[in-house]
Amino acid sequence: MSNYSAPIRDMQFVMRELAGLDEVAQLPGNEEVSPDLVDAILEEADKFASGVLAPLNWTGDQEGAKWNDGAVATAPGWKEAYTQFAESGWTALAGDPNYGGQGLPKLLSTAVMEMWKSANMAFSLCPMLTTGAIEALLLRGTDEQKAMYLPKMISGEWTGTMNLTEPQAGSDLAAVRTKAEPQGDGSYKIFGQKIFITYGDHDMTDNIIHLVLARLPDAPEGVKGISLFVVPKFMVNADGSLGARNDVHCVSIEHKLGIHASPTCVLAFGDKGGAIGTLVGEPNRGLEYMFIMMNEARFAVGMEGLALSERAYQHALQYAKDRVQGTDAGVRGGPKVNILHHADVRRLLMNMKSKTEAMRALAYVVGAAFDKAHNHPDEAVRAQNQAFVDLMIPVVKGWCTENSIDVTSDGVQVHGGMGFIEETGAAQHFRDSRITTIYEGTTAIQANDLIGRKIARENGVTIAGVIKTMRAVEAELAAAGDAALGAIAKSLGAGVSALEEAVAYILATYSQDIKAASVGSVPFLKLLGIVAGGWQMGRAALVAKRKLEAGEGEASFYKTKIVTARFYADHVLAQASGLAYTIVNGAAGALELSEEQF
Repeated sequence: MSNYSAPIRDMQFVMRELAGLDEVAQLPGNEEVSPDLVDAILEEADKFASGVLAPLNWTGDQEGAKWNDGAVATAPGWKEAYTQFAESGWTALAGDPNYGGQGLPKLLSTAVMEMWKSANMAFSLCPMLTTGAIEALLLRGTDEQKAMYLPKMISGEWTGTMNLTEPQAGSDLAAVRTKAEPQGDGSYKIFGQKIFITYGDHDMTDNIIHLVLARLPDAPEGVKGISLFVVPKFMVNADGSLGARNDVHCVSIEHKLGIHASPTCVLAFGDKGGAIGTLVGEPNRGLEYMFIMMNEARFAVGMEGLALSERAYQHALQYAKDRVQGTDAGVRGGPKVNILHHADVRRLLMNMKSKTEAMRALAYVVGAAFDKAHNHPDEAVRAQNQAFVDLMIPVVKGWCTENSIDVTSDGVQVHGGMGFIEETGAAQHFRDSRITTIYEGTTAIQANDLIGRKIARENGVTIAGVIKTMRAVEAELAAAGDAALGAIAKSLGAGVSALEEAVAYILATYSQDIKAASVGSVPFLKLLGIVAGGWQMGRAALVAKRKLEAGEGEASFYKTKIVTARFYADHVLAQASGLAYTIVNGAAGALELSEEQF
């Protein structure tokens, strides 16, 4: 099995040099966020991730969660690890200080989140869903709901879930049938069934707080008639103690390709008279509120793509150093060498490394924009950063997760035949990654949101600003007087031109022929991700060159940064023009056949 060690040096570089940690630390409420504090938190998180969570990753995958007579038991060691996780304060890291949280910035929690997900993705899903539920209650809950639930959810004493999907209502939430019947005292009885509920039941905490989409009796049809309710597993007494068991039960758990240790539950509400819940916010605005949770979750799932890629890269790199096979190419009768000497293994590993670093840079930059969008004192700056976050959330979610399938597959390939053997552990990263492009909105849903709501609806204003910034980086690279940076500039420039062509096509086509535009939506998401990643890699190369010229820091690290950015430019950014061609020309072949011709 592979060990995990957080890439702290690269995390520090991205946070400080690309994401602007100094700027984030100057925002109101972040006055105590010093470089020393950040480094100390990263080091402690690495100890927990590598020492507690990572050793449970393989055993949890093999043991899985177990369902018996309506209750779920997590894998051995899970409950103890979660208790230690909560008691160490990790659940409260970014929580609201008014309810016991530490209030640390999103940029820092993003780096820590990456560690949890690399070390043990199945474990990380529980605090991830809880964070989304906390956010929804914080923004739309009543004072009573906040006081009742938030302190114990932020402390980790209780966990949370989001309940959207039903057997007949997957991504089409207009088909939700779960009912909510008012009881006349401010409470509601909930009746229905929800599927695919991550950590919908478990044995790690005393209570689970479910946020549930349901319809009121007089609700209009479609998505405009969905309300949001908070439904605890155990009722909560006025003094905060637990009362009677609520009428919500896990009737089965799914048997899945990956994330075996994360219980994916079928929950039944109201089989024994009705599950008691209370309304969150206003009636019939549940979908709007649930998107608060989903935006948090979509960013976090994008981080899963990054984290699994990092873990797979570490695993494959160690194997390549250990595995001795063949001689150096062109050396007859030479000594046997490890496979890191072989050209295609190097290509595979550089592909894994460069994509992972590009994902990290983009995700952390978006994390810092979250902080500025929420806490910057200037309203215009807040709005600008929120627009950037909104544009990039589907890219972080969709591009990073699609990458993770490719990167973890490359990891299996580096192992050769041993990668296909479960005991080496490489296959687990590949299996775990496969769900990430599906849950919390498939890649196609992210891509349709991107071209429709984020580009066509605002006539490309935000992305035009991003492209302008990319062009400035291209110009700076070209003017650097360095061959490697010049090559990066050339590739980035071609990528930005491809992006401009694709944006122009979407703006011209979307309102006239939405299907034609939608055929290219996923290629467009990938194109934007690739070019945005190249933009960040170009920025990293510029920083590295300045550091080398100034004689600052570790020369080997900065030289590696430039080489990795050059590889990304030559091997990944080079794909941009082909994607643009597909976006502009690909509709006819996709839409022409009749249903009978398939």
